Amino acid sequence: MAFTALYDACVLYPAPLRDLLLQLALTDRFRAKWTDAIHDEWIRNVLQQRPDLTVAQLQRTRELMDLHVRDCLVDGYEPLIAGLTLPDPDDRHVLAAAIHARADVIVTYNLGDFPAAVLKAYGLEAQHPDEFIYHLTDLAPEAVTLSAQRCRARLKNPPKTTEEYLAILAGQQLPQTVAFLRQMDGLI
Repeated sequence: MAFTALYDACVLYPAPLRDLLLQLALTDRFRAKWTDAIHDEWIRNVLQQRPDLTVAQLQRTRELMDLHVRDCLVDGYEPLIAGLTLPDPDDRHVLAAAIHARADVIVTYNLGDFPAAVLKAYGLEAQHPDEFIYHLTDLAPEAVTLSAQRCRARLKNPPKTTEEYLAILAGQQLPQTVAFLRQMDGLI
């Protein structure tokens, strides 16, 4: 495992992206990390938007994430929070966790909340999930393809065609990832 990625709550919020990012984490091409506070944030936001889901359902998802992704939870980062400055002070816990976990990248949609100049001082970079996954296609194209295949295979109610699955990923703002997976037609 060459590098460590800390997943921000915003990339764990949408189920299709969360599923793909977790499946990619299981490939052991990198170490995926998050915190209990990140869990709390994505779960709180899902519950606000999806009243049809229950706390128990999302707690089960949380437990499965923590169970299956080896060494994913970061703790002990809290003392770093107060000494950090970001445009949104509520994001300091994410940066503190990334520093404490010795992450290389923070995977987030909120790139403006993590200025490159601030992150550089800690040897970190913020990447949009599309950029992150697309970089993985260079490192391990077969792992990305197989991960997408497994995610699509889990969609059974109703099942999704390859094109329907790619449309779901396109809706997650993943144009480079979708373009790569289109080239793998027949494999996902």
